[in-house]
Amino acid sequence: MEVGIVEERIVLLADRFSLDHAEGRAWSHRADAFGAGAKLGGLLNRATSEDYECVYRERRLQPFWRLHVSSVAAYERTRTYSVPVEPSVTSVVIGDQTLLAGQGRIVLSGVESCREEHERGYVFDGLTRAENPALSVYDQFTSAVVDAETLAAETASGTVVVPPEAKASMLVREVMAGAIGKIDADRVLEERVTVDLVDLVYRPVYAFRYRHGGKEAVIEFDGLTGSTKPDGATFEQYLGKVLEPKFLLDVGVETVNIFVPGTQLVRIVVEQGVKQFSPPKNTS
Repeated sequence: MEVGIVEERIVLLADRFSLDHAEGRAWSHRADAFGAGAKLGGLLNRATSEDYECVYRERRLQPFWRLHVSSVAAYERTRTYSVPVEPSVTSVVIGDQTLLAGQGRIVLSGVESCREEHERGYVFDGLTRAENPALSVYDQFTSAVVDAETLAAETASGTVVVPPEAKASMLVREVMAGAIGKIDADRVLEERVTVDLVDLVYRPVYAFRYRHGGKEAVIEFDGLTGSTKPDGATFEQYLGKVLEPKFLLDVGVETVNIFVPGTQLVRIVVEQGVKQFSPPKNTS
């Protein structure tokens, strides 16, 4: 079996909205952050803007992983085929073979040449490691490939860059385990699994914490879709943390051996830097 793993990338999605726009949209939904009771109380007591205070504002880059895996298997296997013939047939000559008929059938033997090709994309939440296909909505937005130093510069400018809890090597193992299937073959001619996309994608999120009636609540604003989330959260604990590139992919032969425990393989070849797979995206 040959295993190919593309070099990992860091991808940064560009903001579509400014901080001022995000704050204005969040402010218009501030009552939603405190629940239906606060909204009703505001109507009864005629709450004004002065009753709400924005005590914290944050722009953060939140991570998710985008992976794509493909597999190819070419093999041969011997099979027999039962072919119905007329009841009066006693034998059939095919080439140099004379096949006797019995119970209205003849039995052929042949070698099947087979080829299977599969591919699948995955999107994982960078904090929970859970697969989340809904994050594919961000594929349509403008992006750029960056490096860890770029993210460190973002933190220096005041942006919260959230390190991923889900590590690339763990996710690569998971997608490869799903791509390696059992082959019913007498002779394997080709067997290859390729992880041709390993992207750590950062998307911009704005968060605003409001104080009202002695309570605090957070509204998030999505810097790409423009949607608001009244039950949001902040990542103040990550503020100013400089990222190191150690969270990137680190896969070797030992890791690949974990992918396929107990399988009978002639060889395992790990190829780094295979061709990058690039899903279509809107760059306008």
